[in-house]
Amino acid sequence: MENYVFDGSFEGFLTLIFDFYTRKPKAIKVFPEHLYQATMFEETYNVISDSEKAKRVNKALKNKLKPANYRAVQAVFLSEELEAFQQLFCYCCLVLNNNSDVQNNYGNEHVLYVKQMNRSVNREKHHHEAFIRFEEISKDMFFAKIEPKYNVIPLIVSHFKNRYTNMNWIIYDLTRKYGIIHDRESKNIQEIKIDFIPSTSNAPTEYANIDENLYQELWKSYFKSTNIEARKNTRLHVQLLPKRFWKYLTEK
Repeated sequence: MENYVFDGSFEGFLTLIFDFYTRKPKAIKVFPEHLYQATMFEETYNVISDSEKAKRVNKALKNKLKPANYRAVQAVFLSEELEAFQQLFCYCCLVLNNNSDVQNNYGNEHVLYVKQMNRSVNREKHHHEAFIRFEEISKDMFFAKIEPKYNVIPLIVSHFKNRYTNMNWIIYDLTRKYGIIHDRESKNIQEIKIDFIPSTSNAPTEYANIDENLYQELWKSYFKSTNIEARKNTRLHVQLLPKRFWKYLTEK
């Protein structure tokens, strides 16, 4: 069995599928290059991303898949799970090799996996749309830190762009070391990589905002005053608001 290694991008993944059909090996294992460790006993094929090849595969998948299932392919890719890349490759080949009915055959392990992982990624997406909290780190700039299980930033861009259209803001993924910045004048979204990560507890003086700190204290006081101990249901609370989000919530 041959190992196909791509650069980790969606374009690279689609190029991998194109090369698979061109080279016609019997079976392959799929790896993004940052998760691949070569061995002496397995053959490796390094995929070189090609936009034209990727466009052809992308067009074929769009023509075969229902819109919701095409979005599921993108979401599962963003899970960045090693198993997901292999399962997604098998799913795409299954779709390309058969008629459109196969995408609803949940008796197939690849179809079922894509459905379940898509649900998990979208659950993570909705959590971050609901639980992200911005803090003002300088005049006219708001900042939010996240540590998502999956790479959900591409999925939440439109939500925050539409909701906070009149603000300058940054959402930064601490795990993947990248973020997005929104400029209210141009309405543009740009991907960024920054070394300094401001926070309310250790931001340098030039980033400190007295009004923001006062607002956070008032917000905490509000939640404390509205809390009814007799109605406290910790199990339900954790179910609706997982603990991994608490450290980024002002009210916590």
